[in-house]
Amino acid sequence: MKTIPSILATLSLAVSSVVSAQTTVIHAGELLVTPGDKPLKAQTVVIKDGKISQVVSGYEKPSKYGKEVQLIDLKDRFVMPGLMDMHVHLQGELGPNNDSEALRMSGTDVAMRSTMFANKVLQAGFTTVRDLGASPEEIFALRDAVNNGWVNGPRIIAAGSSVAVTGGHGDVDGMKAELIEKYTPKTICDGPYDCRRATRHAIKYGADVIKITSTGGVLSDTNTGTGQQMTDDELKEIVETAHALGRKVTSHAHAAAGINAALRAGVDSIEHGSYADEESIRLFKENGAYLVPTLLAGDTVVTLAKTSNFMSPAIKAKAIRVGADMTANFKRSYQAGVKIAFGTDSGVSKHGINAREAVLMANAGMSNSDILKSATVNAAELIDMSASLGTIEQGKLADIVAYDESPLKNIEALLDVDFVMKGGVVHKQK
Repeated sequence: MKTIPSILATLSLAVSSVVSAQTTVIHAGELLVTPGDKPLKAQTVVIKDGKISQVVSGYEKPSKYGKEVQLIDLKDRFVMPGLMDMHVHLQGELGPNNDSEALRMSGTDVAMRSTMFANKVLQAGFTTVRDLGASPEEIFALRDAVNNGWVNGPRIIAAGSSVAVTGGHGDVDGMKAELIEKYTPKTICDGPYDCRRATRHAIKYGADVIKITSTGGVLSDTNTGTGQQMTDDELKEIVETAHALGRKVTSHAHAAAGINAALRAGVDSIEHGSYADEESIRLFKENGAYLVPTLLAGDTVVTLAKTSNFMSPAIKAKAIRVGADMTANFKRSYQAGVKIAFGTDSGVSKHGINAREAVLMANAGMSNSDILKSATVNAAELIDMSASLGTIEQGKLADIVAYDESPLKNIEALLDVDFVMKGGVVHKQK
């Protein structure tokens, strides 16, 4: 029987299939240094200790940078910064077994499964994600395990449990009373001062970002709709408290009233934004807030509502109505100049197919260049990591992906990533 130390040693050896040498040289046939700009031809990227040390025109000889240098030949590939998904839920996937899983799976089971989902996301080319709603202890442990190099996965910015109002989206529903009482998160609140407490509680136990739910949600198993649920004074108190403690706030929001109330309160981003109106667009631009559209979630719930029988009537009705409306409202916000950060709500959709969001964004009229920027430069700004992520420049973390076709020409190229490097460590290479 293996001892715990021997098991841990085995796991640590299996963390990555390929570990970077101290110095790595990449020959890139086409290199998108800064998404939004034009790509460069025939470039050399030099990586030392997990960071980009140089980007040089032409194909430099590896020997120029030392004796023990790893060469990665991507001369026939399109190379760009690692992608980022600003809205995931790594602890599960929407499906017919969710109710039984909630009762049968322990917190440890959930943590182990989320490790598997995290690796799927990394293998799909997403090197950083923002997890916006999960069992706190398990998601914070996964975040820390990835950071420590114990398991493979994307860099995780984690919210833990949502700050939400009693009976609203983010609270527990669809169970018998005893279980609802048992599983109600400690971040459920009522009134501004209780919501201040809930925000501080979330941060105390490890939240990197505060996720709130200013409106109802599609997947809440209630008929409470998708209108505003948090009051203006609750929203304001949460934002002021979070900002005072150095945390950004993002709000799940469908209906215009809830979007606008959250934006007036000073949130940093809006998730979904399904019914953003002219006032919403004005507030987005005035405040510099980001929209995270999650079109893939909308597309997924519409399909499931029409083709499966596990959703309750309340959920089905909301899914068909809201999911079908998201694309047109996203298109209007994008055309009006609202800042967009890439996000899928994966966990509603399957993990590992995150790049399908890009196809839906393109179908809605967003340019390929802007899509790539939303998943790199914009996402890095949203999480305050522009100094280390989002572009392939000197001093930044070596998060790099490559494709056999340019996604600037064909956005569907993102669906099949050939090469994934995170922090100088190669996790995938075809």
